[in-house]
Amino acid sequence: MRRINGLLQAGDFHAAHDRLQEIVDEHADYVEAQRLLGGVTLVLGDVAGAERILRRAIECDPDWTPTLATLGELLLGSGRVAEAETFLQRAITGQSPSPQAALVLARYYNDRRQHAQALAVIAPFCRDERVAPDLAVQHATALVALGRGDDAVAWYRAIAARSPDNTAAAQALAIALQALGRHAEAASIADQAVRNGPKTAALCYAKARSLVALGAFDRAEAALRDCLRMEPQHAEAHGDLARLVWMRSGDSIEATAELDRALHAFSGNDALWAAKAAVLQGAGDARAAYACLAPRIERPQAPPALQVRAGLAALEFDPRIALERAERALQAVPNDVAARTLQVAALLGVGAADAALPVCGALRSASPDDQYLIALQTTAWRLLGDERYLQLCDYRDMVVPYRLEAPPAWNNLGDFVADLKRSLDTLHDALRHPLLFQSLRHGTETTNDLTRSEDPVIRALFGAFDAPIRDYITRMGEGTDPLRRRNAGTYHFNGSWSVRLHGSGFHHNHVHPRGWISSACYIDLPEGMEDAQSREGVLTFGEPGILTTPVLRAEYEVRPKPGMLVLFPSYFWHGTVPFQGERTRLTVAFDAVPG
Repeated sequence: MRRINGLLQAGDFHAAHDRLQEIVDEHADYVEAQRLLGGVTLVLGDVAGAERILRRAIECDPDWTPTLATLGELLLGSGRVAEAETFLQRAITGQSPSPQAALVLARYYNDRRQHAQALAVIAPFCRDERVAPDLAVQHATALVALGRGDDAVAWYRAIAARSPDNTAAAQALAIALQALGRHAEAASIADQAVRNGPKTAALCYAKARSLVALGAFDRAEAALRDCLRMEPQHAEAHGDLARLVWMRSGDSIEATAELDRALHAFSGNDALWAAKAAVLQGAGDARAAYACLAPRIERPQAPPALQVRAGLAALEFDPRIALERAERALQAVPNDVAARTLQVAALLGVGAADAALPVCGALRSASPDDQYLIALQTTAWRLLGDERYLQLCDYRDMVVPYRLEAPPAWNNLGDFVADLKRSLDTLHDALRHPLLFQSLRHGTETTNDLTRSEDPVIRALFGAFDAPIRDYITRMGEGTDPLRRRNAGTYHFNGSWSVRLHGSGFHHNHVHPRGWISSACYIDLPEGMEDAQSREGVLTFGEPGILTTPVLRAEYEVRPKPGMLVLFPSYFWHGTVPFQGERTRLTVAFDAVPG
């Protein structure tokens, strides 16, 4: 078994599988060998074979929690959620509770925003000060998402103070601080833990995330490479590294080079393949993203999540293929939200809006405030000529432009906007290429949340936003539609960023899925946009960011001016028309949600 462990550490799964099979044949009651054999069989791509082996192991010893956890994880990955939860709960509540089962289940709940369930699962395992790092991260994530970020910070700060060498506490503390926007402190804590204790992949990843938010991209890249040297199959770190390399080089081959090296060594890792496809699609090559997954999604037991990832790429060029991928995923997991959402978008693409509506309605019943689902629903209504579209997408009434008032420290709006331009240009000058996975083309977008900026000019801007937002809330009033139903008269910011577009730059049509009220504030504009006869750079509404049959065009537009703030519902499809010229188009945007 020690030799097998060495084979597993070296990634020689075929040799480990053969030796484990020999041991199981000779010792049929050796449950741990059966569990490992099932795990290796799964890694080698035989999901059905792995399941058979693990079920035999449970028949031998129904109470061996590591086997229950492994089978539960396999079933969860296959989309059989109810059965998976049964095994994982047995593993958590058994005589020897399985931390791995708690981790798998808590991560699943957190990923689906079921944070209360995640906390209930994970909290008992985090009472020990020597909690495993991954468990601590899921614990902190759940607390922050439930509005208890300060509790998470206090809890792990106390543990870290009592045990300075406790890397798990330091990592969880850094994660909690990041979620609260305190990135400088988070980076400092992670950096100190790396210097004082054993350097772990998780700590390096936590450090890198804060450094990205702070704009320290070179240091963040170094931290991510440290992480991947220790954990070469860390899919999230690979994705983040690819984003940074892309920002520096604009070259998708260079951006995926580290991923390709990992895939050469771990070719069976579907998470790494999905990460590469996401990078390629984010870089603007959806066909290449689909092509890299094509051989893997044709396997009989291909994971549903991989089918969805491929379908998202296909959605950009052939909705029929996207629909096929969604339906393959739904055969395995009939109620998977991601697969159902992809199915709705693909049905709109192939001209089956009538079939999309009931699916979208069911999704909205579970997530009534998901702005992307509202956008899909209103698009279906528009395709069908349903009057409900006009009620929810009354652009003339619900898109409202405001002229900002200069804050008290400035004599006039022109001086204030000029100072804003200098502050924002400083942030953009550190960026060379667009971020991946963004709606903009030919420009840059800031990486830090501007609502947390210490720059007095930027802080003054958010003070100037308050009166227009409150006026908009009052103007919209109360009602039963998705915008007015949430109107309680208060708001808070839910993220803000700046975009600087160059010549030929534009925004692809999109919505803000987690917003309520969205915005565009114009700081500096190209000369050509002053021409009332030209549509260059105008803000458009109504043209979907997905393919539809028939094609739908924009129905409303706003001509920007420096110092203008435009407010609108987050579910409105919106984009911009490309512009020409030497000067850039500089904007600030934010999402607001009910207070």
